[in-house]
Amino acid sequence: MEKRVLGIVLSLLGVIGLIMAGVRFLHGGGGNYNVKEIVLYGLLGAIFFFAGIGLIRSTKDRPT
Repeated sequence: MEKRVLGIVLSLLGVIGLIMAGVRFLHGGGGNYNVKEIVLYGLLGAIFFFAGIGLIRSTKDRPT
């Protein structure tokens, strides 16, 4: 059960990172610094999201 909760937390962090990347992309003022932020938020968000989804899918529920 703990792994499933950790997977949910990682997935939520990933979604937040992807949303932040999208917001930065839409409200970007140009410049090299803004592109680095978008790539950083998007990459970390994708890593956290897919790691969380993988952890949720690989965890088996066992009756207690």
